[in-house]
This record gives sequence, structure tokens and C-alpha cells, in this order.
Amino acid sequence: MIQVERFTKRYGERDVVKNLSFTVKDGAITGFIGHNGAGKSTTIKAITGVIRPTEGTITINGIDIVKDPQKAKFQFGYVSDSPDHFLRLKGIEYLHFIADIYDTPAEGRGDFIETYAKRFGLYDALNSQILSYSHGMRQKIMIMGALIHDPSVWILDEPLTGLDPQSAFELKKMMREHAEKGKSVFFSTHVLEVAEKLCDEICIIKSGELLYTGTLDHLRETHKTEASLENIFLELTDTTE
Repeated sequence: MIQVERFTKRYGERDVVKNLSFTVKDGAITGFIGHNGAGKSTTIKAITGVIRPTEGTITINGIDIVKDPQKAKFQFGYVSDSPDHFLRLKGIEYLHFIADIYDTPAEGRGDFIETYAKRFGLYDALNSQILSYSHGMRQKIMIMGALIHDPSVWILDEPLTGLDPQSAFELKKMMREHAEKGKSVFFSTHVLEVAEKLCDEICIIKSGELLYTGTLDHLRETHKTEASLENIFLELTDTTE
């Protein structure tokens, strides 16, 4: 579970994110949607401890990310919005490096790596440098690194970008499998069709402010419509100008 309470991030005199409060529940996939520049990545960077909140608190499974960052970071796997990391390492070296950081038992790694590399069509590339990978391949190896310690919370920033249709399908299936184990998935996306089909709950953000958090059914009830999430989102963001 992720608990965000009154989170604000300020740079100089400008509030990039303002007084956000929402909960990412266990057993659910929560989508974080908004236009580019809305504050999605800033919020995710604060949740994962990359940046510090100006105000407010963020906890992962009840652990404060500012007060106890190391313990909090062991609770989640994080896929950033850029896969261009550790490019000089081979894929297999990167996975073992991340597994070592999280103290993942050696005996369980081989099965994980084989299973997920085959699901992603990456098995034959594990002994090649990440530098030689395509964007989509880099994205897949980063996703594997985020999952290798079997975290209870998955945090993914635009995870489907650059993935081929089969790999995107596998990732969405993995996200659902994770939620069905009673764990939580939080991911940002601007692809509203994906959010509508995949998410149990959504958070809508615009210009650093939270416009809505809850289920899509409740959002439709509130707006008295059976319209698609895309249409509701466009209406909601337009009418708050």
C-alpha cells in the first residue's frame, strides 16, 4: 500500500505538485493519469525517494520514505520513465547486480530470470550489453530488474512505452497477477484506453492538483455518463480551466 498525504513539491516560488492525497490499495491496480507536465513523474519520484517532498508525507506499507528510506525502498520495485541505465552491463549482469542490492537469494534468481526473460522474448539477449538493446528491450530488462526481489508494491512510470504488443500484453498480465496476490500496482500512463481496461482505480492529476481518485464506475456515476474514460478525462480537464 502507498499512502500519499498532502504532498507538495515546490521549486522556488512555484508549486509543481500541490497538496496531493490518495491511497494505492493492496490487491488493486491504480492508474495515475494526466497530461504531460501534469506532475505525474514528480509525484512518482517523491514516492520512490528520488526527490524529497516540500510538504506532506508518503509511506510505503506504513514506512515513511523520508524518515526510513532504505527500509521503504525494499518494499517496492520501480521502473522509471527512462530505461537508459547501466548500459555497459550485460543484461544478466544487471539482473544479478539488482538482485544483490535487494539481497535476493541466489537459488531463486535463475528460475525468475529464465521465466521472465522468456515471457519478454529476451532470453537470447541476456549475455549482450544493454547498450546494444533497442529501447523496448531496455525497458523489458529494467522491468525484470524491478521485479526480481518480488516486491509487494510495483511502481511504474509509463511502463508500456516502447514495448511491442506481445510484451505489453505480458506486462499487463503480470500486473494483474501481482494485484491478484493481494499486492499493489501503481503506474502512470497517458494512454487512457489502457487505464480504462486495466485499472481498478484511477487518480487524475492536472497542473499538479488531484482532480479525482477512485473507481471508474464512481467517476461515471459522478458525471452521470457512460462515456469512455478518455471523454470524461477531456471534459474534466477542460472544465477546470
